[in-house]
Amino acid sequence: MLDRLSRTALQLVLFAAAITIAACGNELPPEIGGKGLHCVDDSAHCIAQRSTALADLNNDKSRGWIRQPAQASAYASGVRLFAYKQKKRELTCEELNVARKEADAGPAVLRGPDGKHLTTTQIARGVMLAQEVGRELTTEAKKRCKV
Repeated sequence: MLDRLSRTALQLVLFAAAITIAACGNELPPEIGGKGLHCVDDSAHCIAQRSTALADLNNDKSRGWIRQPAQASAYASGVRLFAYKQKKRELTCEELNVARKEADAGPAVLRGPDGKHLTTTQIARGVMLAQEVGRELTTEAKKRCKV
């Protein structure tokens, strides 16, 4: 009986370990900027979170956040777009291209199913900012890169 119980316990432990390993293998790296990227209201709390998130993005020497997908709330918060505005002169041509694609995709993402939880004002502000940043990134890329 003890052997059967031991085998069952061992099988459960191995099963739990397999599930844990499989789940970890599908995780993305932690998002730089964290909650501030998704805090979209104009409360003092959200403004502080967005400010911290923007500083985090600007201080990230690897700029790994550039290749992370942006959700509608990230467009609406404006944090990533403002980071692109501030960093545009430092970005490589490849990074500028990725940034331009992200900015250009902003209006569709904000108006799509991912943006249904946002207010019309949040969507409108995000669309205007994405368009403005897209133009600035295109201008920067034309100056320095083969576009």
